[in-house]
This record gives sequence, structure tokens and C-alpha cells, in this order.
Amino acid sequence: MAHVETSPGRQLVLNLFIYPGGHHEAGWRYPGASPERLLDITFYQDLARSAEAAKLDAVFFADGPAQVDNIRFASRFRIEPLTWLAAIAAATTHIGLIGTASTTYYEPYNLARLYASLDHLSGGRAGWNIVTTAVPQASGNFGLAETPSHAERYARAAEFVDVVTKLWDSWEDDALVADPISGVFADDARIHPIEHVGRHFRVKGALNTPRSPQGRPVYVQAGSSDDGRSFAARYAEAIFTAHQTVESAQAFYADIKKQAQSLGRNPDHVKILPGISPYIGSTEAEAKRLYDEVNDLIQPAYSITQLKQITGVDFTGHPLDGVVSLDAFADAGPARTVASRFQLVVDIVKREKPTLRQLIDRLAGARGHYVVVGTPEKIADEIQLWFEKGAADGFNVMPPWFRGGFDLFTSQVVPILRKRGLFRSEYTGKTLREHYGLPRPESLYASEARATA
Repeated sequence: MAHVETSPGRQLVLNLFIYPGGHHEAGWRYPGASPERLLDITFYQDLARSAEAAKLDAVFFADGPAQVDNIRFASRFRIEPLTWLAAIAAATTHIGLIGTASTTYYEPYNLARLYASLDHLSGGRAGWNIVTTAVPQASGNFGLAETPSHAERYARAAEFVDVVTKLWDSWEDDALVADPISGVFADDARIHPIEHVGRHFRVKGALNTPRSPQGRPVYVQAGSSDDGRSFAARYAEAIFTAHQTVESAQAFYADIKKQAQSLGRNPDHVKILPGISPYIGSTEAEAKRLYDEVNDLIQPAYSITQLKQITGVDFTGHPLDGVVSLDAFADAGPARTVASRFQLVVDIVKREKPTLRQLIDRLAGARGHYVVVGTPEKIADEIQLWFEKGAADGFNVMPPWFRGGFDLFTSQVVPILRKRGLFRSEYTGKTLREHYGLPRPESLYASEARATA
């Protein structure tokens, strides 16, 4: 079993992963959910205020620049996250604000301005979830005949992050003077054109926005392929990932930390954050009943479409109560190499030999993330186990439905974690970097100037 010794006195990172309607594919149908409020910004502001009251680290919005095929049965639309997070920033004071943006379909200069603006607006609470976007529906929205290959997307992403980093650093910290006595507004010797010329981008710079409160927004990444891991080890400060077992999570954790250290990085500055979707009851039986009630709302036509998107295998016509064979995945095609969840599904089939109904129930709960069913103490025990055994630095909390699933977690699980000394009672800083225990980076250009002095 892979294992990493962890430091005593560590504190959990806990993010609220906000997904329209909840993380169970049928969560929007559960009694008490509020599907009529899914386009109401006050609904999300209220959620973020509750997350802040519980002293969580951040709220997180996923995104993708395409309408996916299976909107008929689930809340699968997307809201542009930076717009939404700006409104949430105005309603909160401490909670971090992480939004997804694609390196395949943005340009570095525009994205650098957007996130720098969010970091200024929020007083230093912005995080960028870096994705390369594999869904085939996106390419046609941007004039491309086909989706760029996996390797090409990651090559572009690496250059993209390098360019954005230079742009965020192009104003040194003391470049903005604003001194009415001398009449000097900015020290232009400390504002640097980046003059980037690369394979994918030519960007002159400098950015037209002063350096933001965090220096740079926090870099977050979510890929689990070999390319994704290498990319994360080089750039990411927090990594969102999906695992079904503590052993799998330990192996991933050890690999990323080792790769980061080999690149000269401090492994403690790379936070590994698996997803967890808790079904909470006062007894085991009550929690199991809740889990079954939500699963009873599943529409198999949607679930089978989801399974095809993850694995590349179409199970239409397969009996729901028939056992899924490993042979079904032999001809999965591109999904075998580009879908980070493919191996996770294969491992479930190999380990548990589920029927198709059981498999889609497993994936419906959180799209392959870890689903835990039990009492608040059991949920806290699992979180503590992963945290202390070198499998996680914290978790993305993925409530099955909103608001109820989240309110149960903050009111019943968080106090247990706090009592065990695993989670904060109060914020000790105001920025997302401070919440995560990450340093504020110095401008690359300040470092270069000192080196040549």
C-alpha cells in the first residue's frame, strides 16, 4: 500500500463543490430541493454564506463551454463561473472562490484579466481550476472541426499557464505607487512586457491590471491521466481528484507529492482534494434509506448516457439486472486513454462485479467520486482516515442535493471534525492562499531583477 507520512497538526481543507441541482443526477428531484432557484443568484449567495459560516475554505464551480447531450433528465446546464463568483464575492468576506476555465478555448490575456479582476474584487480569494476540455461538443462552438488531441491540449495548457503566470507577475508588487505628493502613479520600471513568443501564443504584455492581492490566484487542476498528473505536479497548488478506495487515493497522493518534490517544489504546497458525496442519517438504516430514496429517482436512460460518456461503451439494451462484464470495455476506444474516470469504472466492475443497475447507482451519486452512506460519525471517520493515512489533504464536499445535503454536512459532520482538532473554528486569514497554507509568490520579474543586480 502506498503511504506518505503526514505532518502532525495539519488542518483539513474543505471546499463546497456547487453543482446545479446537487451532485446526484436526480438530486434536483428530491423533496426539498429547489430546482426553481437554479438560476437565482441569491440561492448561491446563501449557500456561500452558509459555507463561510462553517469556515469552509472555498466554494467551487465547474464549467464547460458546451451544452452536453443529456440535458433532458438532469440539471446539466452551466453558468459562467466568474460572473457568478463575482456576485458571491460581494455577499461574503472570507470564503475562497474557485472557478473553472479552459486553456483550450480561452486566450491567456483575457483569462489573466478576468481572474486578476476577481482576485482584486474579492480581496484575494480567487482560484483558477485549470482544465483542457475533452468533451467533443465544445470544439464546434469555437470553429474547430474536431477536438484537439489529449497530448496537444496538455502542450497548449502548459504554455498557457506559463503565459498567464508571466502576465500576473508583469506588475511587481510595488509598481503601483499612487503618490499624490510626487505625482507618480506607477513605477513603470517595475511593469514588464512579457514578450512571449511560443508555439501556441504570442503575447506582448504587460497585463493592464496591477498585481492582485494573492500575487496570483491559486492554481487548481483536476486531471488524473499521466499527462494530467505531470501537469499537476508542475503547476497545481490544489488538485481535485476522484477515488473509490483509500488505497487508490494513497497511491495517487504519493505519486503527485513525489513528482512535485522532484521538480523542486514543496509537496505540502500541493493540496490533494478528492471528492466526497455524503448521505447522512442519524442511524445507518436512515442513511441507507436516504441513499435508496434518491437512487429511486434515477432515470436509466440518462444514467446509461452518462456511463457511455465516461467509458465510451454503450449499454443500451443491456438488462439492468444483468451483471456487467469486463469484456464490455475491451473496445472502449478513445475513452480508455483520455477519460480520467475510465479506469475507475473498470476497477469497480472488476472489484464488485455489479449489475448494470448497481453500476449506474454508484456513478449517479457523484460521477465516480467517493460516496459515503452513514451516520455523521461514520462520515467523519472516513474523512479522518483518508486525511491521516496519506490519501488526502482535504475534500471537495459534493452534496447529493441542495440545500439539505449540504446543511446536514455543516451542522452534523463539521462539528465532529472540529472537536477532533481536524478543522478550524475560525479563519486565521482572508485570502484563499492563507486558508490553504500556501505562500504568496513573488513576481518572477522581481526575482530576475535581484538575480542580475
